[in-house]
Amino acid sequence: MRLPEAGTIWMDGTLVPWAEARVHVLSHALHYGTAVLEGTNVYETPEGPAVFRLDDHLARLYRSAKIISLAVPYGYHELRAATLRTVAANGLRSCYIRHLVHRGYGEMGISARNCPVSVSIAAWEWGAYLDDGVRLMTSSWRRNDPAVVPTLAKATGPYLNSVLAKAEALDAGFDEAVLLNAAGHVSECTGANLFMISDGVLVTPPDSAGALAGITQDTVERLAFDLGLPTRRRDILRAELYTAEEVFLCGTAAGIVPVASVDHREIDPEGPVTAKLKHAYDAAVHGHDPRHRDWLTLVG
Repeated sequence: MRLPEAGTIWMDGTLVPWAEARVHVLSHALHYGTAVLEGTNVYETPEGPAVFRLDDHLARLYRSAKIISLAVPYGYHELRAATLRTVAANGLRSCYIRHLVHRGYGEMGISARNCPVSVSIAAWEWGAYLDDGVRLMTSSWRRNDPAVVPTLAKATGPYLNSVLAKAEALDAGFDEAVLLNAAGHVSECTGANLFMISDGVLVTPPDSAGALAGITQDTVERLAFDLGLPTRRRDILRAELYTAEEVFLCGTAAGIVPVASVDHREIDPEGPVTAKLKHAYDAAVHGHDPRHRDWLTLVG
C-alpha cells in the first residue's frame, strides 16, 4: 500500500512540500544505517487533536542519538514545537508522526563523523498496523543481541532484523513474527512489544532480552496498575506462549492487538484482561481518562 501523502514535511527547520523532501543518495545513513527514529501518534480528543506521550518519545529520540553518537543539532523544545507545527500545518486531526535524525551527505566511509546530522518530521494518516486476532510464528531469525548492537537505541540499521523476520512470517502465511534472543527467550515482535497473561499475571520480557524499551509497553503496565492487575518483567520461554491464557502485542502504530495463535497453537483473542487494557488504552489516548491527561499534548 502506497504511503498516503500529506502536504509538507519539516526538514531542518523548514516545512517543504512532501514530494520535495529529499536526501542525497550518498547520505551516510542510507549506506550504514546511522540514524535514529521515533513513531508517535496524534488522536482526536474532546479538546482537539493531541499527541500521545510526545515528551517521552522525544526523550527517547535524544537517548537513542546519544547511544549511537549522533549529535542532534536542535534542542528539545525546538523539536517539540516543530512537531506540533508539522501536524498543524497539514491539518491532521489524527495521524502518525515519524521523527528521523540521520547522518547525511559529506564524506563516505564507516566513520564519517564529519557528515552533517539532519532532522526531519513527517506526519500522515495511517490506519491500523495490525488487525485483531494476529497469527504469530516464531522466526528463524534471532533478535539483535545487546552485546552486538545497542538494542536500547531505536536506530534504523538494526531494523533489518525486523524486516527479515516480518518477510519470513508473511511469506509463511502468518501476520507477524516473534523473535527469540540468543538464549532462546522471547524478546519481542518485529515492530511491537509482547505481553502474555499467565496464571493471572501480566508478563512482558525485560529490556535485557533485546526488546526495545517500549513507550506503549510502559503505558500498558501503568494502565494495568490502575486496574489492579499484577505485572512482571521476566524472561519468557517460547513454549510458555503456547499455554498462555492470553497474548497481545502493543506499540505506537499497533495500539493493543490481541493474538489468536502462536505457531498454530490457538489462543483466545477475546480474553478479558486484554479487553480491559484495550479499553483503558483507548480512553487514555482519546482524552477520556483524566488520570492520564498529562500524557496528551494538544496540537493547537
